[in-house]
Amino acid sequence: MQTVENIKPSYPLFSDDDYKKSIADKRELFEEGHSPEKVRETFMWTTTMEYQELNFKRSALTVDPAKACQPLGAVLCASGFHKTLPYVHGSQGCVAYFRTYFNRHFKEPCSCVSDSMTEDAAVFGGQKNMYDGMANAKALYKPEMIAVSTTCMAEVIGDDLNAFINNTKKEGHIPQEFPVPFAHTPSFVGSHTTGWDNMFEGIIRSFTLNTMEGKKAGSNGKINIVPGFETYLGNYRVIKRMLGEMDVDFTLLCDPSEVFDTPTDGEFRMYAGGTTQDEIKDAPNAYTTVLLHPAQLDKTKKFIENTWNHEVPKLNIPMGVEWTDDFLMKVSEVTGKPIPESLAKERGRCMDVIADSHAWLHGKKFALYGDPDFVTGMVKILLECGAEPTHVLSNNATKRWTKAMEKLLAESPFGVNGKAYAGYDLWHMRSLCFTDKPDFLIGNSYGKFIQRDTRFKGEEFEVPLIRLGFPIFDRHHLHRHTTMGYEGMISIVTQLTNAVLEQLDKETMGMATTDYNFDLVR
Repeated sequence: MQTVENIKPSYPLFSDDDYKKSIADKRELFEEGHSPEKVRETFMWTTTMEYQELNFKRSALTVDPAKACQPLGAVLCASGFHKTLPYVHGSQGCVAYFRTYFNRHFKEPCSCVSDSMTEDAAVFGGQKNMYDGMANAKALYKPEMIAVSTTCMAEVIGDDLNAFINNTKKEGHIPQEFPVPFAHTPSFVGSHTTGWDNMFEGIIRSFTLNTMEGKKAGSNGKINIVPGFETYLGNYRVIKRMLGEMDVDFTLLCDPSEVFDTPTDGEFRMYAGGTTQDEIKDAPNAYTTVLLHPAQLDKTKKFIENTWNHEVPKLNIPMGVEWTDDFLMKVSEVTGKPIPESLAKERGRCMDVIADSHAWLHGKKFALYGDPDFVTGMVKILLECGAEPTHVLSNNATKRWTKAMEKLLAESPFGVNGKAYAGYDLWHMRSLCFTDKPDFLIGNSYGKFIQRDTRFKGEEFEVPLIRLGFPIFDRHHLHRHTTMGYEGMISIVTQLTNAVLEQLDKETMGMATTDYNFDLVR
């Protein structure tokens, strides 16, 4: 039992005899489960090609979708603007989910409020909730902007955010001039990346749609960078650093890197950093706008092209050597600023990293999953290292992404055997890991359950997980890493190669059986 002198977490607490007995009694007396033999038999069947064929035929069920819902992305987007409070028109439970999701990933508090819609609001609409919610949020948390998104409940009953916000101002609950951009973000369609796109478009629409008179592309001498749904805080910093070394004047449109990485110095910062309202208003005057996650920003791209009259460059996510080259060369072309020697040297170090690690990554097979642009960038990195992507899955990808991925795989001898899966989930990926075993699986924390299932069948079937993507709940500080630019390439190649070497050590540590040469240099 727990004692004050010896407090234990769930592990190893549940290994104590009294807990083992309690769990065994629960199974025997209450669960009415099948026998261990039947469970094992069914498990083994789910690892077969016969089961995979049935698994891939299902259409009315999603199992572990490898995506989150739209409002989650809207909250992240709103958090990247100066003194902006994310406000979700919906229930408390939904917002608690969004906050805890970011709490667990960033290990930081996430400031976000809801107007607590309940059963009566579901019948009569949530206008009254917004009256009180807006007034209280502004009075208590003193934001300079409130960015409103929606949950399922508000969308199902058809609440009109534009009308509700105007009514809230008309009734005097918040000042008429107070900025309240909004986006409809129904959770039952799209994903967190769609929600980010919708919220961002809502913010720039609010500040620039009716104020384009006198705006001229290129007049402020800057370029705009739109990150998209990006949770590696190091990526915000590496983009700033590279552009700074090029002496490029730029605006990062949405930057949550400070609010989700505040120092522990005795001061609580509800708001930290972020893009200012003046920067949003001035954004149409930039030369151009670069989208770092181009496959996930359709609505944003359309608005920027049609309203700001910017020619959005056709670039891929700046991951890997070639696509980082493309990004920097496009910036140089647009701004007239040369690429400095410091970045050329960094590129050379990146190439040295690839050369050093190529022998260990060459021919290794990787299955991977995640958001469309991130997965595309990871495949590019694998191909540049001579590794072989086998199963490339993105639940929230489109047919356009599928065609682009198939083209990317076909262009390399290391990708010709790979296959793209748009709209599939992690239960599909589980089948693929059993029937066509890769050497490693790349993805977020949820992939650990695939690793455990494959290991349960036998050690020789285990597919080790390399944690890259979002969310990472069960490891610390990975959100501070970098995946973009030459620095990101170095970081990822380091992580991949060391995973290969760690697995090699695991397979060769048998005393006098597999530890043949006591090799310390690899």
